[in-house]
Amino acid sequence: MRLDGKVAIVTGAGSGFGAGISKGMAAEGARVLVCDINESGGQATVATNPESLAFHKMDVTKSADWQSTVAAVKEKWGKCDILVNNAGWSYTNKPTGTVTEEEFEKVFDVNVKGVYLGCNAWVDQAIERKEGGVIINIASVGATRPRPGLVWYNASKGAVWNATKGLAAEYGPHQIRVVSICPLITGTGLFSAFTGMEDTPENRTKYTANVPMGRIGEVDDVVNACIFMASSDAKFITGVNLDVDGGRCI
Repeated sequence: MRLDGKVAIVTGAGSGFGAGISKGMAAEGARVLVCDINESGGQATVATNPESLAFHKMDVTKSADWQSTVAAVKEKWGKCDILVNNAGWSYTNKPTGTVTEEEFEKVFDVNVKGVYLGCNAWVDQAIERKEGGVIINIASVGATRPRPGLVWYNASKGAVWNATKGLAAEYGPHQIRVVSICPLITGTGLFSAFTGMEDTPENRTKYTANVPMGRIGEVDDVVNACIFMASSDAKFITGVNLDVDGGRCI
């Protein structure tokens, strides 16, 4: 029970990494506010452990939604120790010149503005409590190893990667740790969107040929990294952008 007594906010928690992180943290003793714009997905996550999970509908690109989220978690559990900025969005892998202005704006609104608003809304209550806390940002291996076809998505994750270090330096004196997790693509149904290839055994083999450990990621790989970073086991780790990639970025 590495997170016993802790309270967390997890965004984008109606599916994928966010759902897994919420369930994993609850299994380790945390109470988690499951946040998503998709109410049915969020409620499905909560249904797996209603004693430790609660749903709050929100749009991470809206400042008012962030204020209501922080107010909701404080009203329900009195505090919030952990913020997981997981919500993200990407357009489909394609030639960069064909990315529309609307797609560009959305990828930065969700992936960068969402983190900006979340950190601003969460950090004041953490400083006021004087008990420290943890911000975990979900970035991507593309932050440091960008490839053709997802240039602006990777640039948005590069901004998160950079901001993680700056936030860690700024809030360290308040005993607030800030880290990011940089996953490899996982089997969450996005293989084609991220690689630009059809999801076939042959194409997966082609992709994983450049991964020393010989496979794509799994949701649990990211969940376990988040639990470790949120726990006291990582109490002296901050400003780190942890690649969870089977060696892909070596």
